[in-house]
Amino acid sequence: MSCACPEEGYDGPWWLFPPLRNGLVALGIALGAYLGEQAGLPPSAALALYLLAIPIGGWYWAREGLEALIRQREIGISLLMLAATAGAGALGLWEEAAALVVLYAIAEGVEEYAFARTRKAIRALLDLAPKQARRLDEAGRERLIPAEELRPGDRFVVLPGEGVVTDGVIVEGRSSLDESPVTGESEPVDKGPGDRVFAASINGPGRLVVRATAAFADNTLSRIIELVESAQEQKGRAQAWMERFGRRYSPAVLAGAALFALLPFFGAPEWWWEKAVVLLVAAAPCALVISLPIAMAAGITGAGRRGILIKGGAHLEHLGEARIVAFDKTGTLTHGRPRLTDLHTLDGDPDRLLAVAAALERGSEHPLARAILERAESKGLAPPPAQNHQALTGAGMRAEIDGCTVYIGKPALFEANGLDLAPYRDALQALEAEGKTVILVGEEKRLLGWIALQDTLRENAAATVAALHALGLRTVMLTGDNPRTARRVAEALGIDEVHAGLTPEDKVRRVKALDRQGPTLMVGDGINDAPALAQASCGIAMGAAGTDAAIEAADIALMADDLGKLVEAIELGRKARRVSRENIVFAITVLVILIPSALGGWISIAATVLAHEASELLAVANGLRAGRLREQRG
Repeated sequence: MSCACPEEGYDGPWWLFPPLRNGLVALGIALGAYLGEQAGLPPSAALALYLLAIPIGGWYWAREGLEALIRQREIGISLLMLAATAGAGALGLWEEAAALVVLYAIAEGVEEYAFARTRKAIRALLDLAPKQARRLDEAGRERLIPAEELRPGDRFVVLPGEGVVTDGVIVEGRSSLDESPVTGESEPVDKGPGDRVFAASINGPGRLVVRATAAFADNTLSRIIELVESAQEQKGRAQAWMERFGRRYSPAVLAGAALFALLPFFGAPEWWWEKAVVLLVAAAPCALVISLPIAMAAGITGAGRRGILIKGGAHLEHLGEARIVAFDKTGTLTHGRPRLTDLHTLDGDPDRLLAVAAALERGSEHPLARAILERAESKGLAPPPAQNHQALTGAGMRAEIDGCTVYIGKPALFEANGLDLAPYRDALQALEAEGKTVILVGEEKRLLGWIALQDTLRENAAATVAALHALGLRTVMLTGDNPRTARRVAEALGIDEVHAGLTPEDKVRRVKALDRQGPTLMVGDGINDAPALAQASCGIAMGAAGTDAAIEAADIALMADDLGKLVEAIELGRKARRVSRENIVFAITVLVILIPSALGGWISIAATVLAHEASELLAVANGLRAGRLREQRG
């Protein structure tokens, strides 16, 4: 059975969807033949109608079965049903043959329409972005152009109530924007000059002038759609196993039916041939093979509509299997925007200490570095020239200033250089006890002073941790920050376990150890945590909207800076897993009942076909539930 829909661009009513339309037309013809027979229609006329219904109803699925056999040398369910149809016709059971074709066509049509609908639901997001842009020329005049002509660097106007054409940065104006199509965030976000905006966001009351940072075809919304569609083609372990099972099971059933057909010398040939046809019909695992793909496709698409990018069925499975959630601290559990709270110098010039620190941190994208640079800039300080910058992974930075090698980083960096910090220990520990991160500045053998910074917790971090505990998950913090600050944050949030003072390599080792205890999700704020994200059973990047690197680095990307999306993602994974299991148990139960019942003669071929296709439709309907969650949180 093919789950790839040949009509995925279809946008009309369901009854005109080509594969389903053919099934319905064939149903009308076959039903007319059957009712005509009951009313006295000549058998030859009824046979002509059945012979007309069969090719119409089987046009799509029979062609797919033959193409799979010829091109891929694969015997699928469609080929089983084609053989069953031919067998029923050979026995003169044209009414049963037509019933088989019609019901299978309708079931296949509904299934393919369901897949097309999941694709259409995510592609419909593109319609939210305006098709025209108000581009500003060099003289500041507005000109209406097709959205596709907008290029990075162009400035365009977004009026109140309009959608944002493509990703960009606000250069003029302030407003609140509804970013739910991209991030899934339900509340409008206030933004002004310097803030990023995303395609399809709906502008609020203010007029904005935006500088485009991406062409229409390359914006965040387009990347979401591309990633979700490609994710539906990536199979999880269970789904891949099920497809391998189908490729082996179908030939086995066909071989069994052939064996029945070749045993007429043990009895009446018609009896054995009928049993062969019955076996083909009863043993076709339609509902079983569709049980996983439909649930995975629905789950991935439902997540995409919520601003959660899941890059394949395997990662959706991992979400449902997770037992441990490991968090980075800065930028994940906290806002990642620390502020400088204390500045202590040992040479009497705080501004000189801040300027040297800014010179060392220039060019760094780390949140602590940005806080130091922003404070120096706000005070109008000019950092001294610095050369030969060298990042000391997980420890700090060094550079040459005025002919001296100067360091900035954790106390451990200076202790490793042989500097005695005992005289300053009480002062440093007092700051750490307040939950602050302490950064030292100094030469190899001389301390110049220290800077203390403090981050703020995300508003919903504690609620998210509580929700994870309610789901039975264990929570762990992995951070490079000092142990006192880490413990303080963990206690405030209710996190179960803390590992602090970690280098990137330490994080990888910790994630490996956690994975041995159970499937582990690693949640970080993007590329800085890439090694740990890659090591975990599943890596999840926070706040990935507009960030190519974060979207590419993780298995799952939460587009919004909203930890609550993590809980939604896990719930979707669990629901998809639960729905898949329900479908599998149901489908196997149908096979266990149908095969002996049909072979034993307790139910007819037509009844067997009806039961099979009804079970497939039920599996499809149940699978679509995997993409829906009840709104339990405000």
